[in-house]
Amino acid sequence: MNEAKFKLIEVEKKAAFLFSQMDVRGLIVAGKSENELNTDIFNLAFELYGIKKYWHKRIVRAGKNTLKPYNESPDNLIIQEDDILFIDFGPIFDEWEADYGRTYVLGDNKLKIKLMNDISLAWNDCKDFFKSRKHITGSEFYDYAVKMAKIYGWRFGGEIAGHLIGHFPHEKLYKEDKTNYVHPKNNTDMYALDRNGNKRDWILEIHFVDEKKEIGGFFEQLLTC
Repeated sequence: MNEAKFKLIEVEKKAAFLFSQMDVRGLIVAGKSENELNTDIFNLAFELYGIKKYWHKRIVRAGKNTLKPYNESPDNLIIQEDDILFIDFGPIFDEWEADYGRTYVLGDNKLKIKLMNDISLAWNDCKDFFKSRKHITGSEFYDYAVKMAKIYGWRFGGEIAGHLIGHFPHEKLYKEDKTNYVHPKNNTDMYALDRNGNKRDWILEIHFVDEKKEIGGFFEQLLTC
């Protein structure tokens, strides 16, 4: 295992622990706004790891806001008693980037729980598919993620299904350069080396939605580990 992959796995473990502590501390509760929960998680990350730096905007979305893709900035909602929400944080640990996202359900709504479980299963299905291929373009992988959404009975809600990850600042994710993303217009092999001849590492993100029910779910973590 090269140093980059080792570092990325280590920082993801820290991100996973941070997320686990949200439950331990009881941070995700009804009556709190998305912004309040965002601040609580930021403070928890600082308490645990001294982190103040994030390589992308911190996202907490509840209710109908879970339909919104990354680039949108919807109104701040209050978390409800029977709500679904997702959290997407990109903390930087010792100049190495993590990107971690999970969905949570308050209450016992069966459809919301199904969505939460489906995105986890679909993420693993997509990873297995990726690992089974020696060559795959970002476009082909995006199409597979969209296909999985249909199989599970949802619509794929993301404009992308992942992106590059690495040492901060990693290869800048210029929106016009689709080769940095799992994107329908990326026709480059995801296994191709970077400009310096190094292997590239990718994040896989799954965003399923149901517009009629106004619910969405999100699951994100390191793909190439």
